[in-house]
This record gives sequence, C-alpha cells and structure tokens, in this order.
Amino acid sequence: MKVVDLPKSVYFYYQNHEETKHGDQKLIKEIKSIKRDNPAYGYRRVQLELRNRGCKVNHKKVQRIMQDEHLQSQAYMKKSRKYNSYKGTVGKIAPNRLNRRFKTDRPYQKLTVDVTELRWGDKSTEHRCYLEPVMDLYSGEILSFNIDLHPTVKFALKPLHEALEALPELPYRTTVHSDQGFQYQHRS
Repeated sequence: MKVVDLPKSVYFYYQNHEETKHGDQKLIKEIKSIKRDNPAYGYRRVQLELRNRGCKVNHKKVQRIMQDEHLQSQAYMKKSRKYNSYKGTVGKIAPNRLNRRFKTDRPYQKLTVDVTELRWGDKSTEHRCYLEPVMDLYSGEILSFNIDLHPTVKFALKPLHEALEALPELPYRTTVHSDQGFQYQHRS
C-alpha cells in the first residue's frame, strides 16, 4: 500500500542526505569560526585551515557552503584595490594633444601629472596617502610633487602651479597631460 505518491529511490535519497545536512552544520560552525578569526580568508585558505584542524573536506564543498552562508571574502574586491579619480564628466575635458606620443626631443615641451594612491598597514582609508608628481617626458625628471592624505583639487593643482612657474622662457608651447580625474576637470 502506498501512503505517499513518491518513488522509493527519492525517499531513500532524501533519507540518506539528511545525515549529511546535519554533518554540514558542524562544518559550517567550523568555517564560521575560521572566518571570525581570519575575515580575509577565501575558500581556499579556509579549506587549508580545515585540513590543518583535521577535517578532510573538498574545496568545492567549502566554496558552496561559504556562498550559501554569505561568508565569501570581501577583502580583495576590485573596488577596494585601486584608486580611480574619474567621476564622470564633472567639468571641462581637455583635448588629448599627446595622442600616445610620449617621447620628445625638447625639454619642458611635454609634462605629465597623475595622482597615485599609496597604501600601508591594514590598507584601510586611514592608511592611505596620495602622491602627485609632475614629470618632464624629455628627461623623465620630476619637476615638482605633492603628498597628502586627501586627493583634493588644491592638492592636485599645487605641484602643477609650482612646475609651471619654475619653467624657463621657451620658444615653443608646453603641453600638460593628465588623466581625466575630477581634479583636472575642475574650472580652476
């Protein structure tokens, strides 16, 4: 007599897999413990730590559990890795006069500027500073630079003004090339 309209194989499949679900609870607790101590660990390092603690488990299972439990590492997201000063068009964009011709035979004809983010310590926002050099493409010489904890417009324009004021009188024009970050789109 059939009580439930269910194939026999499906019944035994779920009966056998109930045990593994309870076994996963112990594994989930262990993974959460590892993530609590080491929040930057991804599934590979968690799997190695589980192996060091004597728990033999496949890395795919660790990855699946970490995805299901929302325990994936957020420490190395692309957004947190790289500084990008581009905020879209917020001012006037200067035309590209260099067109990838970065070599010149005249000093002070082509200058480049760019903001670089430097990190140290735990790489949080408190452990970052910004460097902006002004470089002559003729000799590779750094004409001026600025270091600050915040990449503001004032920070970006200070070394540029210093470099331009120190230039000698030239019979040709000087071209300044930069990325299109918000500092360089500002009207000042």
